[in-house]
Amino acid sequence: MPKLTIGRVAAAAGVNVETIRYYQRRRLLEEPAKPLGGYRHYPMEMVRRLRFIKRAQSLGFTLEDVAGLLQLNDSDACTKTRHLATRKLTLIEQKIHELAAIRDALAELVDQCNRKRKRGACPIIEILQTDSPVGPTARQTPRRLQESAKRYTFV
Repeated sequence: MPKLTIGRVAAAAGVNVETIRYYQRRRLLEEPAKPLGGYRHYPMEMVRRLRFIKRAQSLGFTLEDVAGLLQLNDSDACTKTRHLATRKLTLIEQKIHELAAIRDALAELVDQCNRKRKRGACPIIEILQTDSPVGPTARQTPRRLQESAKRYTFV
């Protein structure tokens, strides 16, 4: 079975050498013993494991989630993975909802600025100068934005 240096593993997996070292410190990857006066040699399996980690991260899984996924065995992997993925999907849908509310609030403020026509304070500056955090629900006017500012926070 061929053995690779850390640089070749990194290149094959499409990551930086420092990424491998970081994952080793996080105990997601094993660090092979270093022979006296030589280089550590990594098995080809390391490339597959790195790609697994990066693909899981691209789906929104944290490194803690990935560590759990790497520990699963075949008998319970699907059930536990499905549960983790369902929980992650719920969080993503919640984040999408929050981002849509932020988008709508900003669109409303931009629209208020467009209609302002040089009278009064800028609605965006006005909201940013309030003491309360903001992040309103969709389609609120700047006054209603200020009233609801206590309930929401931009993320």
